[in-house]
Amino acid sequence: MIGIFKPAPHIERLPADQIDAEYKKLRLQVFAGIFIGYAGYYLVRKNFALAIPYLQQQGFSKGELGVVLSALSIAYGISKFVMGNVSDRSNPRYFMAAGLLLSAAVSLMYGIIPAVTASIPLMFVLMFANGWFQGMGWPPSGRTMTHWFSVTERGTKVAIWNVAHNIGGGIIAPLASLGIAIFATWKSIFFFPAMIAILVAIFILLTLRDTPQSCGLPPIEEYRNDYPNDNVEDRETELTAKEILFKYVLNNKYVWYIALANVFVYLIRYGVVDWAPTYLTEVKGFTHDSSRWSYFLYEYAGIPGTLLCGWLSDKLFKGRRAPIGIIYMIGVAAAVLIYWLNPAGNPMIDNIALIMIGFLIYGPVMLIGLFALDLVPKKAAGTAAGLTGLFGYLGGSVIANAAMGYVVDFFGWNGGFVMLLLSCALAIFFLALTWNVGKKPKTA
Repeated sequence: MIGIFKPAPHIERLPADQIDAEYKKLRLQVFAGIFIGYAGYYLVRKNFALAIPYLQQQGFSKGELGVVLSALSIAYGISKFVMGNVSDRSNPRYFMAAGLLLSAAVSLMYGIIPAVTASIPLMFVLMFANGWFQGMGWPPSGRTMTHWFSVTERGTKVAIWNVAHNIGGGIIAPLASLGIAIFATWKSIFFFPAMIAILVAIFILLTLRDTPQSCGLPPIEEYRNDYPNDNVEDRETELTAKEILFKYVLNNKYVWYIALANVFVYLIRYGVVDWAPTYLTEVKGFTHDSSRWSYFLYEYAGIPGTLLCGWLSDKLFKGRRAPIGIIYMIGVAAAVLIYWLNPAGNPMIDNIALIMIGFLIYGPVMLIGLFALDLVPKKAAGTAAGLTGLFGYLGGSVIANAAMGYVVDFFGWNGGFVMLLLSCALAIFFLALTWNVGKKPKTA
């Protein structure tokens, strides 16, 4: 990359007596940048799912709207891999802010241009564009995590950071209700959160920094005396795209296993959340407003579940990510079964089941991204995570969006839930192939 996206150059190291205080300050600052920044991405990502009931009232079918939803997943999956590779060679400060601004611009178009929500092809094209820009959020966050936080603390730190998408994804539902109350139009589901996302992009520019060395600090491994066992001679040398892809990512069988597991984890994640407003209003008798609050509960239940999952993978399983992921997926299968079989008229049980699914599913979502960071050198982190995202979104999320819409159209909701339960079993299978894999830190 050229221009402002290039990695910031190293500068002269600060005096030894200033390093500890400056490191602590900047670690907190950059963490705030990627945490609030990534939450901001979710303000303009999943708005369409909340708009589906209103678009159905305009005459669109579930299948048609599912195809539009799939455009975001297709583009995001490709972008997370392609832009992940670009991100590994870019300055995350500008890269991440640019992606959020562009995504907010697309959401504004959905909300203020009437022709957009009157045309399936136009909605598809803009949803594809939004998905591409959304792919510029995770990779620079992953790059930042690997440069500012060392391997033995990363499970817990990534788990804390990962709840950003629960906060952003959950708050979109009450924001939608607030926007409709303020602006008296359901299209505020799109433009009201976009206005907030623009402010978040400015926050990213103010807080995020590139590498510690670009701020006059030593590498994180030196600062914490915590060196990963990655067989890399010089961890600070920027790698070429070819080296990243063919030396460290594409020839790693464990990256492929977790990428395949991600297909089915994401199918469950989005098969539940994207269709929750529709399923709850059609089958369980919820109002539009109460279904949005159920969506909110699902997302926010993921916060304690994710934190516990990351902590257990570090402390109980000593850096092995697969065992706790499998335990969580077994719980997801049980909760999906309850959500499906609970008769209409028992909203408390429906909400408890959704809370259970949300609590559990985001643990494996986080673990697979964390696992990808563990399996490669830090200069290849965005690409490895991007490959898992490519599979998760291009496979799992597309099926959850497009295929599930048509499955429900032709086979009813029972067919959709059978597909979700089969996905639980396949996710467990592929995670089991990495059962004993775990990062074994060593001293320098």
